[in-house]
Amino acid sequence: MNAILEYKKIRRTGVASGCLLGGCLAAFVPILELAVRSEQYADIPKPPLQIILQADWQMMAMLNTLLVIVISCMMYHIEYTDNAIQRITTLPVREEEVFVRKTILLSGMCIVLLVIEMLSLIFCTLHWFGGENGAYVMFYGDSFWGAYMKFIRDLLQNFGYSFCMLLPVAIVALMTASAWKNMWIPLGINVVCVFMATMIPVKYFALSIFPFALPFQILEGAKSGKAISYLIAAAAEVLLIGAAEMVFLKVRRSLA
Repeated sequence: MNAILEYKKIRRTGVASGCLLGGCLAAFVPILELAVRSEQYADIPKPPLQIILQADWQMMAMLNTLLVIVISCMMYHIEYTDNAIQRITTLPVREEEVFVRKTILLSGMCIVLLVIEMLSLIFCTLHWFGGENGAYVMFYGDSFWGAYMKFIRDLLQNFGYSFCMLLPVAIVALMTASAWKNMWIPLGINVVCVFMATMIPVKYFALSIFPFALPFQILEGAKSGKAISYLIAAAAEVLLIGAAEMVFLKVRRSLA
């Protein structure tokens, strides 16, 4: 399962550059928000990380989701170009292995996106809430460096949580991209699903675990039991969708 091979396939498509630029665009959202309206958040009695995420994560998650969808469609578009996907069946490589490779590569790109955004959150916190008497020092009730280390701990936990919430979207996007030769069909389906997710009432848990609605969830400020439920739902969706893709590829190969 060599993900490096998959990267070599897409390196000339501009996907890697698009991933970096998309991550920078999402990272710029909280910076712009605080630069324009920082005074509105100065006296809110919440952790700075929670303030920033509740104010800006919806837009950041939307950009992440759309970028993951575009990358997924491009990954399979190059396979269908000049019937490369048919040639794979003549090689000692199964389509299931190709799907797993693409999943690993896309997961790595998701990590890159989130790392860029995490750096942006660190900058925002230090710049607008930092200092010896900054908001996160007062909230944690510790020394500057003690509060800073607790902030980094919380940030890493949120980073891991956001990554888990983004994985179901990546799997679904790759699954739909693998099903159609025309890239615009899975792209349209996934984009429609994203906008459907924005209209789902979050008070209903069964609806809020729709794969495209999960990336909008944040760990900071959420009840631990609810966060665990979302993690379990995300893991179950990844396993079920991945298993469905394996079955689909086997059926398609047997009918070809």
